[in-house]
Amino acid sequence: MYALIAFAPILITLILMTVLNWSAKRALPIAWLVACIAGIFAWKMRFVTVAACTVYGFLSSIEVLLVIFGAILIMNTLKCSGAMSAINHGFTRVSSDKRIQAIIICWMFGSFIEGAAGFGTPAALAAPLLVSLGFPPLAAATVALIFDSTAVSFGAVGTPVSTALTQLGTSVGPEFAGKLSVWTALPHAVMGIFVPFLGVAVLTKVFGKEKSIKPALAVLPFALFSGIVFSVPYVIVAAVFGYEFPALLAALIGLIVTVFAAKKKFLVPKNTWGFAPETEWKPDWRSKTELERAKPSDMPLWLAWAPYVLIAAILVITRIPELGIKNIINTNASFPFVFQFNNIFGVEQLDFSLKWANIPGVLPFIPVAILTHFMHKMSLDEVKTAWIDTFKQIGGAAVAIIFGIALVQVMKFSDINESGLHNMMVIMAEFISNAGASVFVVLSPIIGILGSFISGSNAVSNLLFTNLQFETAQALNLSTVLVVAMQVIGGAIGNVTCINNAVAVCATVGTSGAEGKIIKTNILPSAIYTVVIIGIFALLFAVGFNP
Repeated sequence: MYALIAFAPILITLILMTVLNWSAKRALPIAWLVACIAGIFAWKMRFVTVAACTVYGFLSSIEVLLVIFGAILIMNTLKCSGAMSAINHGFTRVSSDKRIQAIIICWMFGSFIEGAAGFGTPAALAAPLLVSLGFPPLAAATVALIFDSTAVSFGAVGTPVSTALTQLGTSVGPEFAGKLSVWTALPHAVMGIFVPFLGVAVLTKVFGKEKSIKPALAVLPFALFSGIVFSVPYVIVAAVFGYEFPALLAALIGLIVTVFAAKKKFLVPKNTWGFAPETEWKPDWRSKTELERAKPSDMPLWLAWAPYVLIAAILVITRIPELGIKNIINTNASFPFVFQFNNIFGVEQLDFSLKWANIPGVLPFIPVAILTHFMHKMSLDEVKTAWIDTFKQIGGAAVAIIFGIALVQVMKFSDINESGLHNMMVIMAEFISNAGASVFVVLSPIIGILGSFISGSNAVSNLLFTNLQFETAQALNLSTVLVVAMQVIGGAIGNVTCINNAVAVCATVGTSGAEGKIIKTNILPSAIYTVVIIGIFALLFAVGFNP
């Protein structure tokens, strides 16, 4: 009974967005209201507690909104300065084939940004770049999310794995951490070999004029090559250096190799593939807002790319613990680098802190955008246009993100009640896991997927469900390393269809309101990814493997 009520906000969200094609900004406030009603009447939460959870969610949304704002601002700044035209021309020189461009930009460049920043940043940066190269905005948003999958478990310099380990605390030691890194990377890497092809197949089947995967099959050799040159160093780095750098270093190596290979026409199809003329695009493929077009430019390529290089460099410098900056702005941050509000409305546990300098939107996106105004010698009108367009684009996403995160917080803290019930998240997970060991092996990644689907974050999914997965594994006498790895990988898979990421990427390309269409399209590649991962772990459990 309580499990069904706990699932209600999620089920309502799915129905409204995928069946009725409601936008996230319409569906999520309804889902939030349902969660509030369930909390008050079924979980016996006090009204002030529900209100405090909602305010906590609103405050928590600031971080996500700043990331989106910064990503949009960078993109609009580069368009207005003429840098985007130079970058477009540069990618055209590498390859004018849209399939190759999608792989290089979303799979390699996007995975690098994922490794450095995470939290929805890669798709928010890669999708507008694809649009500027002539991709339909909806196509760009869709495939950017598909490609942002394998790298996610090690995103933001290993934050999801680090979060899982933090939740387990003294229950595990350094040996467990090393094993978890390897067994998160290995199954991911197996599927990662095929992700570039999977993304291109969706691109050609759904958005190509042929409505067929044949153009994707033509690029299969290059796609597999791209998957391999990422996946091999991905596993090696995880085994040698641990969980902080697999995505970051594998993507950097892969980006260099694939760009070189594409320039040399290695495994590249002879026939160049592209989209139908824009006049033939479906209405919902287009941007609903007037995106600033990249103006003609003769800017040197190095200068055009300089903002991205600065972003990548600052992200790396501020996230490597040994360099000391991470300690100041994140690990041991104190005022003025953190703003904190304890016991919102007098409710214990609801302590909000904003480590603003550690938010990619604040550092480096916004400062780099401002610096770019001077680097690219932009006029006052160009600067004004970039900022005004950015505020216009983020407006539609703000409502969805604010209520989406508030929904999660009401569900997460619903254990602050007078009924003695666990929170809605735990009750949902327990309902799924009570089926027994053999079924739990199938459902364990789904718990991780569920967590990131509703929260928008692999790290938050791990925050919510790692302990449940670990305890269930012990109760069922299963390998705790493998079960926690399934949770971490499941959280990454959920990233492909999660609502918050769909809202964010739609905001950057002007397709807000089409989130449901993206989620429906991405369900199949997510399902394929899930089946492969379940198959790998089922085989490991079947042979009695315990690392």
